[in-house]
Amino acid sequence: MKTIKKLKYILLTAVAAIILSSYTVYRSDFFEIAKQIEIFTALFKEINMNYVDEVNPAELMNTAITKMLADLDPYTNFYNEQDVEDARIQKSANYANLGIQLKKIENKVVVTELIKDFVADQAGLKLGDQILKIENSPISNLQNDLSEVLNGAPNTTINLEIKRQNETKTISLKRILSQPSAVPFYGMADDKTGFIVLSQFTRTASKDVGLAVLELKEKGAKQLILDLRNNPGGLLSEAVNVSNIFVPKDQLIVYTKSQIESYNATYATRREPIDTEIPLVVLINDRSASASEIVSGSLQDLDRAVIVGARSFGKGLVQRPKPLKYGTQVKITISRYFLPSGRGIQALDYENGKSIRKSIENSTAFQTQNGRTVYDGGGIKPDVKIEAEQISDFTQTLIDDLVIFDFSTQFANQNPDLDWKKFEVDNTIFNQFLDYVKDRKYLPKTETDETFETFVKSAKADNFDEKFIKTLNNLKSEIQAEKADLFKTYQSQISALISDQIIKHYAYNQGVYQHNLDQAEVVQKAVEILSNQNKYKTILKP
Repeated sequence: MKTIKKLKYILLTAVAAIILSSYTVYRSDFFEIAKQIEIFTALFKEINMNYVDEVNPAELMNTAITKMLADLDPYTNFYNEQDVEDARIQKSANYANLGIQLKKIENKVVVTELIKDFVADQAGLKLGDQILKIENSPISNLQNDLSEVLNGAPNTTINLEIKRQNETKTISLKRILSQPSAVPFYGMADDKTGFIVLSQFTRTASKDVGLAVLELKEKGAKQLILDLRNNPGGLLSEAVNVSNIFVPKDQLIVYTKSQIESYNATYATRREPIDTEIPLVVLINDRSASASEIVSGSLQDLDRAVIVGARSFGKGLVQRPKPLKYGTQVKITISRYFLPSGRGIQALDYENGKSIRKSIENSTAFQTQNGRTVYDGGGIKPDVKIEAEQISDFTQTLIDDLVIFDFSTQFANQNPDLDWKKFEVDNTIFNQFLDYVKDRKYLPKTETDETFETFVKSAKADNFDEKFIKTLNNLKSEIQAEKADLFKTYQSQISALISDQIIKHYAYNQGVYQHNLDQAEVVQKAVEILSNQNKYKTILKP
């Protein structure tokens, strides 16, 4: 009984805090908020007092919070005390980065990314290594996020037991304080075209890009390609600063709108630019998000760059952390990003916990500085579209299920002396991939499969005739055959990903960037546009 009284006191205190905080931001619905929380408090008390089985109040509350936030958007999240502490440690200046990414699939944990010359690489880890134990504890026993277990304070050591092909070994990693450059690669695409890859918007992003621009200009670059493909975003301030390299001081880059006036803000450039005239192409794809979309979108709105590739992800929501009681925290979506033309970036709406992509019919037209028409609500649409950069759902499943990765690892192991600089996935290698998929008895699960299985279950539950059920099973076989044909439909897309993944085994991401510089369709198209100034100007000034 004392426990319940204490729980009731805590909940009533929370009610009062919410009512007061609602009042301070002048929300008119504070009475409705108080009413609903009072109902919830009474319900929570009655369940804990009267439910037939013993319940865990913390787990029950966590479920309620999670379900409530799921109806909003995927970026509004609750963090318990441990989550908050883990985030604090990771953001600490004394937090060491091992230069490794892991992927957990089924019961396996595999090394899928390595940064050249970082701790994991120097210790001898390889792409495709399977992690069996961390500090003699089997992976299956670890409850925390693997990155939290691996990374930690500098000058500490961690031991991993790994499996490589059929060999098991132990590798010791000494954590060293080091952060990767935001610009992992830059070089010359030809004698007058500079090429810069910006992988993330960290605190040094604009500095790293600026230094690359200056060095490339010294090498003779008269035009530039800025590659933001696969860049998930990062710091808003660095998005503004990267844009500032190419546009004048005091130029509006992005602004935010919210229901709460104090959250509205504008962000303009504050420095003198490096070069406002040099012809510029920006590369994006469907994995370019947030800060990447601010840079590409603002440069498009200002007619400062030609955008090439595929429509970007469309993440135009702004989050802010808010401290709660007992060391917990909530990260809340408070506003939306808008570009200089006035258009928004966000591509998805959320209803009943489901994401709904906005259609072009529901979009609003806006004008760039030169009068070109652009649309809101769908991420950044490129000026020049490259089909190969738009990853299909089918191909994405092959990525997520590590099918492309596992085949590439096997291929690299079987071809240790491959000349990666001249490597291309031809029909012979693609057919080897198809044989690998067949031997593995793998067919990706599609949305059609899920819909069909639901339909079959409903038919059986409704006692449909056996003849009809047999017809459905025959249809299922046809679906499987049609799905197998999708490998051929997306051959060029899959081949490019296989090529990149195989090259990583020999030359890390730097090798992939160099290979793309020489071979990728999107880079070749960018060079073609820049090399034809009439075409470049026509795109920007129709």
